[in-house]
Amino acid sequence: MTGRQAPPSVLWLRSFEAAARALNFTAAGHELGLTQAAISQHIKLLEADLGVPLFRRLPRGVELTPEGAAYLPHVQAAFRSLTRSTEDLFGA
Repeated sequence: MTGRQAPPSVLWLRSFEAAARALNFTAAGHELGLTQAAISQHIKLLEADLGVPLFRRLPRGVELTPEGAAYLPHVQAAFRSLTRSTEDLFGA
């Protein structure tokens, strides 16, 4: 058992998911109505919380680390599950 009390912030996870799909923090910010700086801060906080880097910062954009690439499908599945549950319980 890791001792984790709660999952990471949903906002951090949403920022991670959008940035991972776009491989661009600015594009993720536009999608979520946030600034690039906010996305970057969310990613830094998530990486600190998890204790691993999820992205490699490149001169032009970012790429997922192996840990980020492994985490992404789980985060996406969790969001799909939440969407389905919400639709099932409350309608589309």
